[in-house]
Amino acid sequence: MSFAEYIWLDGSKPTRQLRSKTRFVRADNASPKAIDFPIWSFDGSSTGQAEGSDSDCLLVPACVVRDPFREGNNYLVLCEVYDAAGKVHESNTRASLRATLKAGAERQRPWAGFEQEYTLFQDERPLGWPVSGEPDAQGPYYCSVGADVAFGRAIAEEHAQKCLDADLLYYGLNAEVMPGQWEFQIGFRGIGNEDPGLLNVADHVWLARWILHRVAEDHGVSVSFANKPVKGDWNGAGMHTNFSTEATRAQEGMKAIEKAVERLGSKHAEHIAIYGDGLAERLTGQHETCSINEFRAGTADRGASIRIPLPVQEKGHGYFEDRRPGANADPYEVAAKIAATVCDIEQAAIEAILQSGNHPESVAA
Repeated sequence: MSFAEYIWLDGSKPTRQLRSKTRFVRADNASPKAIDFPIWSFDGSSTGQAEGSDSDCLLVPACVVRDPFREGNNYLVLCEVYDAAGKVHESNTRASLRATLKAGAERQRPWAGFEQEYTLFQDERPLGWPVSGEPDAQGPYYCSVGADVAFGRAIAEEHAQKCLDADLLYYGLNAEVMPGQWEFQIGFRGIGNEDPGLLNVADHVWLARWILHRVAEDHGVSVSFANKPVKGDWNGAGMHTNFSTEATRAQEGMKAIEKAVERLGSKHAEHIAIYGDGLAERLTGQHETCSINEFRAGTADRGASIRIPLPVQEKGHGYFEDRRPGANADPYEVAAKIAATVCDIEQAAIEAILQSGNHPESVAA
């Protein structure tokens, strides 16, 4: 028997939050898959996902990793939410990403990597901030070392180890520009047969966020994914998204990257609409951002909407970085939107797949 922590996204607006509850299950397989775990239910009226008079919603296991908090064979079970009739719940953005891939994007083998920034708060102020006033101006805190400039390293390091213990596609961390602000990265690592596909990587970002909240909880600290956690002359927090397809990774892939940038520019407003709450406070044209009303691309330009890394430009193939998504954006929505735009997938085709989907036998990656 094993503990299974069922994790899902709730119906909070404008930004969905993580929920979880635990059950004891029989896990006969040495490495159980999502389909090995039972479907469960929860009170949707308490999570903004149902009315009290008809409150049952279903948790359909989708992605399973080892539980890094409980010793032994125990698991974190990331779930999709369905209504009691077995239909995809409107809050289920993972299903939309699955539909985008099924509508044709998966044929182009898209990969993603997410650079998730966050801010640690205690007593209603970021770690390292004085009780009154503000710390010295930003500059010495980015990738810093030392008790007078790096605040929250114990949490960031413990989070890193927990993510590795859970076998997530975790590949790095660093202190960010504002004191109390950090970043971790999830995505392609080039190790063995790891899956850097959109669905798997987005699953791992949500699981890494849950693990971060749990680690911080043990330290009496809260985690903010707000796009502008502190007003004024301070960097906001983003979730820069690295994206590639088989065509951009191939020799002479720069042509495919240029085409992708052209398509992204033509749908700038559509992307901005789903790239996170409070995004205008972050995308001001300052603090390493492009204005929310402007779209431009550039090589090694961290003030552009789309950055082409210098090594990619020099090699002539690889990936691009979309610097617009905010820290509180939903990686399922971001991945689905970029894939639909770059891979030229019609929204009607995505909607048709979503409408036709009854209760799936498995929604696993």
